[in-house]
Amino acid sequence: MAGGGLAASSAGHEFEAKITPIVIISCIMAATGGLMFGYDVGVSGGVTSMSPFLKKFFPVVYRKTQDKGIDSNYCKYDNQGLQLFTSSLYLAGLTATFAASYTTRKFGRRPSMLIAGVFFIVGTILNAAAQDLAMLIIGRISLGCGVGFANQAVPLFLSEIAPTRIRGGLNILFQLNITIGILFANLVNYGTNKITGGWGWRVSLGLAGLPAGLLTLGALLVVETPNSLVERGLLEEGKAVLRRIRGTDNVEPEFLELVEASRIAKEVKHPFRNLLKRRNRPQLIIAVSMQIFQQFTGINAIMFYAPVLFNTLGFGSDAALYSAVITGAVNVLATVVSIYSVDKVGRRMLLLQAGVQMFLSQVVIAVILGIKVKDHSDNLHKGFAIFVVVLVCTYVAAFAWSWGPLGWLIPSETFPLETRSAGQSVTVCTNLLFTFVIAQGFLSMLCHFKFGIFLFFSGWVLIMSFFVLFLLPETKNIPIEEMTERVWKQHWLWKRFMDDYHIEGNQIAGDDGLKKNGHANGFDPVSQL
Repeated sequence: MAGGGLAASSAGHEFEAKITPIVIISCIMAATGGLMFGYDVGVSGGVTSMSPFLKKFFPVVYRKTQDKGIDSNYCKYDNQGLQLFTSSLYLAGLTATFAASYTTRKFGRRPSMLIAGVFFIVGTILNAAAQDLAMLIIGRISLGCGVGFANQAVPLFLSEIAPTRIRGGLNILFQLNITIGILFANLVNYGTNKITGGWGWRVSLGLAGLPAGLLTLGALLVVETPNSLVERGLLEEGKAVLRRIRGTDNVEPEFLELVEASRIAKEVKHPFRNLLKRRNRPQLIIAVSMQIFQQFTGINAIMFYAPVLFNTLGFGSDAALYSAVITGAVNVLATVVSIYSVDKVGRRMLLLQAGVQMFLSQVVIAVILGIKVKDHSDNLHKGFAIFVVVLVCTYVAAFAWSWGPLGWLIPSETFPLETRSAGQSVTVCTNLLFTFVIAQGFLSMLCHFKFGIFLFFSGWVLIMSFFVLFLLPETKNIPIEEMTERVWKQHWLWKRFMDDYHIEGNQIAGDDGLKKNGHANGFDPVSQL
């Protein structure tokens, strides 16, 4: 990666910018931050299907897995402690997000990434060396804090440090590496499960230290972003850093735009209060709904517990881990498909097509399991087992090119500047909250719903597909600053919320002396935005 060129700003100007060594390090940051998060997601399902791990920390579950007569096939992994091992990471991440938001804004992006790296390293050490369940859970909580700080700081760092022409690619790279991290964890689990002596799970948990160490080292090597320095009043230092990362002395136009953007952002005194105003409800409803629906597709239940799920369906331990590797690989490849198709076919088309694909695959899986897998007997022969894996892969692929990346992309491009930061915080928090809910409840739901768990999630897929069909507008190739006029004011329902645009001081506010349609004395405030 080398060379130079012109980077277009969001306002349509072109700024001189080269791809400098600091940008290359940013690519590594994207990889390690995403790999760390993805590895944490993928590794938990693998180790919870390993007998030595269960025997040491969850002996009740271990006895159920060894004696088929003790409990239903669907209930042998139903244990709140086992679910807490997985879900505690996301609850900790949710809590840490609030502290990370403050730290990232007040002290900069680098300190937040360093804190994330330290949390990751501490959590990895605690998990790999765990002697009891308490030590294991504390380790996962530490990893969750790392996730909260990393997810807040790394994407923000990347978007601010990169020339505009590769900014989108770097942010997609972060998400792509989350899927690669999941695949890497599945491969590691498959290998460590073959280690004799019963300590393979320690290797699986301990190898998380590699991306954690790289993330920490990367945070030490990079500089703070010019945006953060300007935001904190360090103008000269911000200009010096801008020269360094752009590889040119001609940075005055971009620097002045950064200063102006910072000034405008500071004028918005209560972004969260603004978020609740009537005109911002469509964006808020869509952002929150996208995060809830993303989790209720059932994808994280599959990715967290893929080996456990395949074990439940009658696969052997090795076969379960091997099947999880296959689904992880499909997840990566399908995410690449999304990168190339999202700006060509549009957001709505991808979501609607994937909705049909996920719905059908889940219904067929439920039918097969309902017929072939009973509470205390397993007649899932090799042919049906392979067919189930194919159907799961079909489902994972559909998710990976639709609700996976678009669940994050669509909220990020719909919020206006005045509420974008607050909107992103609400989006992240909602996602982590419902990730925790699914992670904590899935094994119990599997026990009670049995094969019906797939019908439960397919029902949600049907609901969210109707949501997309009727309530989600297309945002393909529409500049963010034109969303109000070209998207919200043209939608059959959301246009009703766009009738209170007018000016109060320097900010857009409620209806105070101006007409409800936003016009008064020939003045249209929306056109002034």
